[in-house]
Amino acid sequence: MIFTRGLAALIITLVFSLSLQAEFLYKDDVVHNDKFTDEIEKIGQELHDKTGISLYLVMVRDLDENQSTVDFEKSLVSELQEPFVVLTFVELQKKVDILARPQSLYKDFDKKQVLSPSATFIGAVVSAAMFAQSWNDFKEIFGNYGGTILPVLAEKAKGADIVKKYSVAMYNGYTDIADQIAATHGVKLSSSAGSGGQIFLDLLRVIFYGIILYALISFIRRKMSRRKAGNEQ
Repeated sequence: MIFTRGLAALIITLVFSLSLQAEFLYKDDVVHNDKFTDEIEKIGQELHDKTGISLYLVMVRDLDENQSTVDFEKSLVSELQEPFVVLTFVELQKKVDILARPQSLYKDFDKKQVLSPSATFIGAVVSAAMFAQSWNDFKEIFGNYGGTILPVLAEKAKGADIVKKYSVAMYNGYTDIADQIAATHGVKLSSSAGSGGQIFLDLLRVIFYGIILYALISFIRRKMSRRKAGNEQ
């Protein structure tokens, strides 16, 4: 009888603990932060309540050998109920992707913008000037900016700050997608980043502008120094 009662209590405890597990932070092998989990859950739950769309965040250390991010996302499809969007981050490969099902959900947010490597217009211009190998490449890079994930992941960090960088990047991307989906459906999320997130992005833009300006000034100075040295010779 004692064993039976103990077993029943254990089952109840396990069931209760499972009910408390994160739903929209579908997998987290990277950040492991209760506050981060709570914020993602609030946004995900409100988005689902107001639009019927589930936005999942999946963060893993690495993938199986020869498995692509897209293949990994497709393996999750059978576990999830449509309509849903999955934001995936693979830490060791520094890969980020977004999968939506049904595919018509891609119209609810701008995947290209969210995953842009440039946070600002000027950043896109500089990237286009540096990396474009053709006019089409230039136009492609030039017109793609406003990224909320990759620019943060590109920032240098050490020690514990690396995980903090990951949490900021994925939180920014998650809230960006959530806000865009909500706006498409004519609703607003009270739990999203709001003005706080906008302040962070504005600060990020200021930093990027400063870096770009410094790089341009340094480039001009080097050019002028070389020209002056050439003239003297």
